[in-house]
Amino acid sequence: MGLPGGPELIIILVIVLVIFGAGKLPGVGRSLGMAITEFKEGIKGVKEETLDAPAKKEGEPKAE
Repeated sequence: MGLPGGPELIIILVIVLVIFGAGKLPGVGRSLGMAITEFKEGIKGVKEETLDAPAKKEGEPKAE
């Protein structure tokens, strides 16, 4: 199953418009963008902690 094309995206956008209404779409988009940003920051933090974990040894200061 591939990525949705033009007609599929238009149908999805029309369904979203019907469900949420034109007035709430900017808020929904903003909330979705903020959620994606927080998710990326969380993944970045976990990745940094995972990469730093083997380098940390008892008694050694944290490498910056």
